[in-house]
Parts: sequence; structure tokens; C-alpha cells
Amino acid sequence: MSDREPPRRRVPGPARPVRPGSQRRPGPGARPARPVRRPGPPRQSGPTVLRLGSPRPRLRMVGLALALVMVAFVVRLLQVQAVDASTYAAKAEQNRYVGRTLAAERGGITDRDGVELATSVDAYDITADPTMFTAKATKTSDAPEQAAALLAPILGQDTDTVARKLRTKHTQYVRLARRLTPQVWNQIKDLKTALATKSETDKTTVNVLAGVFSEPTTKRVYPNSDLAAGILGWVNADGKGGGGVEQQLNKVLSGKDGKIRYAQSGGRQVPTAGSTETPAVSGSDVELTIDRDIQWAAQNAITEQVKKSRADRGYVIVQDTRTGQILAMANSPGFDPNDLSQANSAAMGNAALQDAYEPGSTAKVMSMAAVLEENVATPATHVVVPNRLHRGDRLFQDDIDHKTWNLTLNGVLAKSSNIGTILAAGQLGKTQRQANQVLYSYLRKFGIGSATGLGFPGETSGILAAPDKWSTSQQYTIPFGQGMSINAMQAASVYSTIANGGVRVEPTLVRGTKGPDGRFTPAAKPKKTRVVSEKTAKTLAQMLESVVDDEQGTGAKARIPGYRIAGKTGTANRVDPATGKYHGYTSSFAGFAPADKPRVTVYCAIQNATKGNYFGGQICGPIYKQVMEFALKTLQVPPTGAPPARLPVDFTP
Repeated sequence: MSDREPPRRRVPGPARPVRPGSQRRPGPGARPARPVRRPGPPRQSGPTVLRLGSPRPRLRMVGLALALVMVAFVVRLLQVQAVDASTYAAKAEQNRYVGRTLAAERGGITDRDGVELATSVDAYDITADPTMFTAKATKTSDAPEQAAALLAPILGQDTDTVARKLRTKHTQYVRLARRLTPQVWNQIKDLKTALATKSETDKTTVNVLAGVFSEPTTKRVYPNSDLAAGILGWVNADGKGGGGVEQQLNKVLSGKDGKIRYAQSGGRQVPTAGSTETPAVSGSDVELTIDRDIQWAAQNAITEQVKKSRADRGYVIVQDTRTGQILAMANSPGFDPNDLSQANSAAMGNAALQDAYEPGSTAKVMSMAAVLEENVATPATHVVVPNRLHRGDRLFQDDIDHKTWNLTLNGVLAKSSNIGTILAAGQLGKTQRQANQVLYSYLRKFGIGSATGLGFPGETSGILAAPDKWSTSQQYTIPFGQGMSINAMQAASVYSTIANGGVRVEPTLVRGTKGPDGRFTPAAKPKKTRVVSEKTAKTLAQMLESVVDDEQGTGAKARIPGYRIAGKTGTANRVDPATGKYHGYTSSFAGFAPADKPRVTVYCAIQNATKGNYFGGQICGPIYKQVMEFALKTLQVPPTGAPPARLPVDFTP
């Protein structure tokens, strides 16, 4: 082995890049260098192959288009979910959720013994979803008309009216009818079922009633028809009191409505979507002071007499003299609150409280009360009553032509002398002006010119001018009941005041209320006012007995065998409401029994009797007797058995 190293091979290094300009340029006349061909696949013999264009540009265009579409979707999504999210959520909520009122059950009205006078029964409001009657939903263009043709006869409405409601736009709820009986809804439901069954087998049949629904509610019913209608009033289409106690105590009776909000689909509630509900609170029951049986007796009696006399109207009031509670308040003509479409609008009220009229001779008892209380006369005081009496600008006379009467003060009341009353009332003051002032003060204490305290809708306070406003004739007509106006309740209250020992008790019509919890709340105690002394009241009661019991009295037809009766007749010139002039008469009778231990007051008045007798004692006296007898028996009030006072009516000069 040689110590010499073998020569190293020269290893070629990496090719150096040729810098621009470093290559040699060919000189003039030199041949250009041929490009070096890279080795490729060997050429094949055969036909020429077409080479397709590159797909990349097309892919780029499609990708760009998709990107633009995606950007649009993203922008819209951002707008819906971020910018307008609350607006769209509200619209969705509105379309999905439905809210409606839950009607509170209206409280009942009963008489003093719990007998139903007004009550509420199950009923249905018929509703519809107009979106379910469109051409798109039903695949027919006249679905509202088809549905209306089926519904209108059942609902008792015009076909066009129902169709118009079903075409209502931009809502999913319309009410077609209110408070219909379950029988009516059952008819509609049977029709819906029949159409649904037929549409399943016959694809050409459309169930045009699919969008009709019902809402449970209540309907007001008056079981006794027209009995006490003037007191009860009625309930209007909106479920609110339209008159009488129904209107006066509407808040107490109606309770408080509730609300429910629920998800719906196709007009039906979605049970799994949840709902919010505020329950309704039922109204309170109202217990009246009325006795149904006494009310019936009074209403029957006055209705028959009004028809017999062909009168405009009449009223009867029965009152408990001790408590002021009204046991009956009857009007004729009346109305049936179950069917207001047949009611006479003139009769849809309570004329006993709403009519203002001149009372006539039944008001003389107040003049006598003032005379006795002021100690200017006694029942035995002599009063010479001439045939005519000239006072002021008038010549006064009594209802019958007579020679000079020699009467006692008791006789003046018993024979109902206008002249004797003028003479007696004139003693109340040293001058006529002073006498007027004294009489006015007593009339006011008896409640004339003031509301009765019942708070009844439409009640009149009557008309009583201040004494300095009295005309020349009024100074002498007011003492015997002309020239001032009252209502029937005020007239009855006057006699109850005398029967109650001279203490006026405000009349009451409501005994109390019973809430949904069953707790009874009695009405507030009525206001009491002493008007005259007990002595004066007792004396007046004895004088009023003479009107009925004495042969010269004008109230003989009011006698009740076995009972002592105190009463007074009245026949007044009547102002015609249409003309404002005197035309016809107001006939009346007022009194209480037993006279020596009063328990019941009855007052009757008839307006403009046009057939037969029109004197109060003749046509109202019998009604007083009929109603008073029934009331005394119903309340089980026995006769006292004491002999009557029999005060003198006349004197021998």
C-alpha cells in the first residue's frame, strides 16, 4: 500500500445561476442558439386530441355567486336577529297568542226571603276566526257567504251582516253573537260536525264552519217575567245594568272580569304552549226588601184597574212603617226584561219614582200636621166652611157644591174640604207670608222637594218652590196639594212617618249583599228624622180613621173588616206631560193599618182614568183594600181589637 493518497475526484458543484447580462451575446452573423427540448413522452400516431379549456374561471364565478348569496343571507339574518329582532318577535307573539276577557258571573237579585228575582244562567258568545274563511284557507272564494247562510237563521241575524264580520281583515277574532243559549250553540256544533264528516269522505266539500267557535259566558234571566221589572231594571248587550237596581248596583253585581292569554293554532288553544290567566271574581248577590208575594198582589191589582179605567198608568207602594223598608213597588204598564224587543220604551222605567205629579188631597195630612204641631187648632176646633172662598185672585170651592158646612178640623180632613184646609193653614202665621213659611218648613221635613234617599236611577225630587216664590194662587193651593209636585214614594213616606209616631225613616230597597265568600253584609241603617211629635202623629192617625170609618168620610171603600184603617183620598187636577196644561186627574189613596198599631203603609195612584169614575176614593180605595188585606195576611198582622176613636166630624152651631 502506498503512503500516497489517491487523487481526489473533482465533484461538480451546484450550477450557478446565470445573472442577467452575464451570458454572452451572439456576435453579428452568429446563428441563434436552438432551444433545448426537454425530453417528453414519445409521440403517438393517430388522430389529433382536442384539449378542453380550464374549469377554474367558471368555478371562481360560481364560488363568487355563492359567496354573494351567503353574504345576503348573513346580512338578512343579522337584520332579523339583531336589528329587527324585537319587532318580529312581537309580530310572531301577536299571531301566535290570543288574549280574551273572562267574564265574571253576575250576582243574583233576590227578595227578602231569598226568592230569585234575577239570576244568571250558562250561555255562549259565538265567535269566529276570519283568517280561516279566506280563499287560501278554504280553497273557495265564497266561504264567508256559505257560512253566513248557515249561521244567520240560527243567530237570528241578517246574512250580509254575518258575512261582513267573517270577512274582517287583520284579525283572528270577531264576535258574531252574544249570550246565546246552549241550545243555539249545540245547533251550530252539530252543523260543524256534519260538515267535517262530509268533507272527509267527499273532498269537494268544504267545512266552512271550521272557523266558528264559542266562548262560555252567562245570560241574565228574570224568572218571574215582568214582576218587579221597574225595580230590577235590565242588563244591556254589554252585560251592564241598563236600569233599576241592575244599573244602580252594577259594580256590586258585575264583579271583576278576568283575563286569559294562550297560544293558538287554527283557532284552538295549544295546551302544551302554556298560558297566563287572571281569574274572574264573581259579583255579589243583592237581597232586596221586596216581598215577592206582596209585590205580585200589588202589581196584579194596579194592572187590572189601569186597564179597567183605561188610564195612562198607575203605581202602588207598600212600605213597612217601622223600618221604612219597601215591601212592594208596582207599576202599570210594565215590561218583561227577558224580551226588551217587545217592551214599550215609555214603560221601561220606574214611574213610581220617576213621575212628578201634583198629589191633591192626600197632601192635606201635612197641612193638618203643621196645624196640630203648632197648636193653632185641635181635631175638635170648629171650622165654618162656606160654599165659595175668595182668596188672592181666585175663587176656591170644594169638589162638590154644598151649603155652608159646620165642620170640626177632623171633619175638614174627613170630608176633604179644600176651603176648610185653606182656612186652617192660614192660622199658621199672623200673616199669609208667615203662614207660608211655616207650612213650607213642615213640607220639607216630610221630605217634599228632596230625594227619597233610595238613590234610584232617574228618581225625581219633585217640585216645591221656596215660599217667597209662591204665586198668589199657590199660597192657597199648596195646603190642599196643588201647585207642588211629588213622586209616589214621597207620598207613601209621608203616611209612614205619621204611622211611625212622627219619625221619618228614609225608605230602603236593599237589605244587604252577599259576597262570593258567602258573607252577608247588611245595608247601612236608614236616616231617621223627627217631623212631628208622637202626640200629633197619634191624633192624625185618629183623624185619618174618620176618613174611612165615618159615614161622611170619602174613603169608605178602603174599609177592611176587623181592622182599624187610617187613610186619605185624593183627586187632583193633572198636568198633561205632552202639553204642560191641566188635563184629566190624578186619583189616589194613601193610608196605613192597623190605625192604632201601624205596621203597613199602602199608597196607590192612577193617572188620567178615562173610563168610569175618576175619584181617588172610588178607584184607588178598592186597590188599597185589596193590597192591604193581602199584606196583613202575608205578614201575619192580627187586628188589635181596640174600638176606633170616632172623632166628631161636624158640630151644631
